[in-house]
Amino acid sequence: MKKRTYLIPVLLFAALTLQAATNIKVMQYKYAGPIVVNKPFMVDTVNVNGKPFEAKNLLKSTLPFDRALSSPEILQADTAGSVSFLASQKGYALHLFSFFLNSDRYVKGTLEVTGNGAFDVYVNNKSVGSTSELVMEPRRYEIVIKYLTAETDTCKPSFKTIFKSKEDAVVTASLNPEKRYTLNNIMEGQDFRGIGVSPNGKYALVKYVNRFPEGKSESYTQLMDASTGRILLQDNGFLTNARWMPESNLFYYTRKGLQGKELVTVDPATMKENILVNDLPDGHFIVAPNEASLFFTIEEQGPKEGNELIRVLEPRDRLPGFRDRSFIWRYDLHTGLYEQLTFGYQSTYINDISADSRYLLFSVNDNVYTSLPHGRNSLYRMDLQTMAIDTIWEKKPYVNQAAFSPDGKQLLVAGSGDAFEGIGLNIKEGQLSNDYDGQLFLYNLANHKATPLTKEFNPNVIDAVWNRYDGQIYIQAEDQDFQRLFSCNPANGKIKQIALTEDIITGYSLADNAPVLFFYGQSVSNANRLYAYDLKGGKSRLVYDLSSDKLKDIALGEVHDWNFTSTDGTTIQGRYYLPPHFDPGKKYPMIVYYYGGTSPTNRMLEMRYSMHMYAALGYVVYTLNPSGTTGFGQEFAARHVNAWGIKTADEIIQGTKEFCKQHAFVNEKKIGCIGASYGGFMTQYLQTKTTIFAAAVSHAGISALSSYWGEGYWGFGYCSVANKGTYPWNNPEFFTKQSPLFNADKINTPLLLLHGNADTNVPVGESIQMFAALKLLGKTVEFVQVDGENHGIVGYSKRIGWQNTIFAWFAKWLKDEPEWWAAMYPERKL
Repeated sequence: MKKRTYLIPVLLFAALTLQAATNIKVMQYKYAGPIVVNKPFMVDTVNVNGKPFEAKNLLKSTLPFDRALSSPEILQADTAGSVSFLASQKGYALHLFSFFLNSDRYVKGTLEVTGNGAFDVYVNNKSVGSTSELVMEPRRYEIVIKYLTAETDTCKPSFKTIFKSKEDAVVTASLNPEKRYTLNNIMEGQDFRGIGVSPNGKYALVKYVNRFPEGKSESYTQLMDASTGRILLQDNGFLTNARWMPESNLFYYTRKGLQGKELVTVDPATMKENILVNDLPDGHFIVAPNEASLFFTIEEQGPKEGNELIRVLEPRDRLPGFRDRSFIWRYDLHTGLYEQLTFGYQSTYINDISADSRYLLFSVNDNVYTSLPHGRNSLYRMDLQTMAIDTIWEKKPYVNQAAFSPDGKQLLVAGSGDAFEGIGLNIKEGQLSNDYDGQLFLYNLANHKATPLTKEFNPNVIDAVWNRYDGQIYIQAEDQDFQRLFSCNPANGKIKQIALTEDIITGYSLADNAPVLFFYGQSVSNANRLYAYDLKGGKSRLVYDLSSDKLKDIALGEVHDWNFTSTDGTTIQGRYYLPPHFDPGKKYPMIVYYYGGTSPTNRMLEMRYSMHMYAALGYVVYTLNPSGTTGFGQEFAARHVNAWGIKTADEIIQGTKEFCKQHAFVNEKKIGCIGASYGGFMTQYLQTKTTIFAAAVSHAGISALSSYWGEGYWGFGYCSVANKGTYPWNNPEFFTKQSPLFNADKINTPLLLLHGNADTNVPVGESIQMFAALKLLGKTVEFVQVDGENHGIVGYSKRIGWQNTIFAWFAKWLKDEPEWWAAMYPERKL
């Protein structure tokens, strides 16, 4: 082989480092080799394109870098940065060299690899070839050099690697595998998507999703022995849609058969299949507890308007599918009879089927626009033997759904504190209930009497299950910034927390006939983990730890709780996140995050606004749950109603100021804030009340209550809770005084407005009008629309661009590093 020099600039992304950079020599490499590679048998002298074989073609031979470099040698470069090594004694060989590049910020530069011989360069397993532009984001990148040697080489193999940049970034090359927590750690990798335990508690169906780069994903399911965790079967086909039969401990799924859609059951002990039905109707169904019938929910399309002139009949008629209706059908598994059980203008919804399969509980919801709430619930019990109907209640407000007790004599009812004439309210005189704060009630079917179950229970009820095995009610609830499971004894109403090992329980399943609970969840500094829990013994057993793989080599900073007392004496709870390798002697910029809507900012790691992700970039992150948040009791949640910034904004400002006073490591001149939806409104509103923030980000924020309440699909519905009974015509001053748009002249903080331009919840006009106002006022404002995205940004590349926009904005204003923003949004004149 002739002596050949390659100059290969590459695209890099990097993580936090400790050395300054203009020209950085790579002085150490992990090395694996020589790895013998063979020249192919030469059938002809040229290939189909007329090209002769060249030795450098052997570089196309692939190797899994992580496997080859799992037990590497460490090679040291000389003082000039050159590294030499031994070539193969005979034939051809590949040699692998790897290191990590890390940067503390967005920076441009080149990586020059020069040397004798033929080689190729890979960045995170991708060949970069002759790419000339080098752009580094603040993250770690693995660089691998694949070098080819031959026994005929006349020069000793050697090369040199230098990173060059004219920008003032902190960049290092090292062998340290430590990396930052980034958006990719949230968007990619393995996660749970569901769990189901068999009625006898012996088996579990654990459902997973693998998320790949570029937004692709694949789902699969494992059939597991619940007592040992042993995997009995894994499949990414039929098993992904499998469910448990309610009694027989068989699982079922549907498939296409020769005679139509088949319903198939499988015995997990023997894996024997049985086709129950071979001409099953289409549609979603549930299986009756006695396994004799299926109950379908069938959609019927409503009338359509023309394409050019579209008459809107009522406010909710703007919602896609609003005119469609759903009705209940029953399929008898013994006779094959398929019959419609409900019919009419209004949709009917299955709530539950009694344990003896005798009764069907279903509801009808009516829209009401002239009074609050704007929906009414009617509940009926159908005797499935006689088809007789008992009316449980009609057009009752503030009730959501109901379920039978195991003996069928009572109902477990979910609603707000205002349900049943307010018997569940626990608020102060003069307050209005926050209807997003969920409550439970017991309803006696014999005397039609309702009893509040969670009136004195501060957590916000998310869902509840009345377990057949032990007769206890299991409640999943927001408990301050935790999400926990509780058990309730319906006989005396006593509720106790189940001592589970994670901060946020995101999925769970109970066995109907055994003391077995499976759950998965995550905490403030770990990803999801799956557990089995013995309800009798009260002990958890770890089944599968996804977190150990997802957080491998990732350095997370410390997280600490921090509370303060507001001016009215209320304890406002919060916590703060420190950057990895935190130095208490330094001054750090800080980002403040607060709730959107009314739910707490909980302790989940893998959330859209993961605070560890911002801390990894060198920020202190402070989050708090101010007045109006659910999960802290009805009175605390009720402070959200008819507030729109009142009290909440003052608490955020007070908390931020007091945090800075008590923590000298915060640069109080470099504080940013961010929120979305109602939190986006709060971002805008805060800037009309204070100048303590150096930069602000509002995603899908509400700028004017007067426009939002009637424009978005959810506007008037959300406002029926958030500004209960308050409208533009009965309190115009409130709608202007509390709207950031009407106070735009008071905003002096650089403000970034982000919005999906297909947002049906908070229409993009909310950002458009604020942007126009601030431009007319000569204020510092930027407006970035995400094309085709709704209230949340879900498109893979769009979400990355959206997140980088936020990162770049804060880097510009909180770190005095405008390069990232300038690269994404260069100055231009139209």
